[in-house]
Amino acid sequence: MPAVTVDHLAKSYQGTEAVRDVAFEVNEGEVFALLGPNGAGKTTIIEILEGFRKRDHGHVVVLGYDPADASTSRQLRERMGVVLQELAVEPFLSVRQALTRNAGYYPNPRSVDEVLGLVGLAEKADDRVKSLSGGQQRRLDLGLGIVGNPSLLFLDEPTTVSIRRRDAELGKCPGADGRGTTVVLTTHYMDEAEALADRVAVINTGRIVAEALPNHWGAATWASRPSVSGCRQPLH
Repeated sequence: MPAVTVDHLAKSYQGTEAVRDVAFEVNEGEVFALLGPNGAGKTTIIEILEGFRKRDHGHVVVLGYDPADASTSRQLRERMGVVLQELAVEPFLSVRQALTRNAGYYPNPRSVDEVLGLVGLAEKADDRVKSLSGGQQRRLDLGLGIVGNPSLLFLDEPTTVSIRRRDAELGKCPGADGRGTTVVLTTHYMDEAEALADRVAVINTGRIVAEALPNHWGAATWASRPSVSGCRQPLH
């Protein structure tokens, strides 16, 4: 069974369609990217998958659960990690305290010391969050997302957490269910999607307009895709 299944998903705000008939699947252990400009509907889709926003129509299954079902929301959240665009941690906590608290929300978390090493913050473990540089705070974001040993990790605009391919590969470590963690990320940079993702779905004005393996799309192929205004061209 895929880690994520989306079929005929739709969401409107005050009569304006933000997501229109979106369908895709994400395989277990895959790094999957939603690529599109700001306002394309990426964040709305992610928030629906996370269970933070209700859909209007369509079928959604995440790790075997309907994220809109309040009766199973705890089971889903215990298997899901989220990396937000901005750090949401009290500034007077130490890095270790912040990670330890998040670990306590999960039944089978990773070792805090292991996570400190993975995200390169071992030497900052006892420093307060407010003393971290911007880049270090983004790495703490990533640590907070993976400390619960999730089966599924959401990364919203990973440029803001200074993510690299090595960081995406953290998702390949065995998750709580013993399988490689699935990573779903959003981005508006074509080069970033190519560098990080195993598979990319391009979204524009609320619709999926293309989907493929990134290494199957050369520069000429990108140029022939439907216009996605605001996306940066690939580096090659």
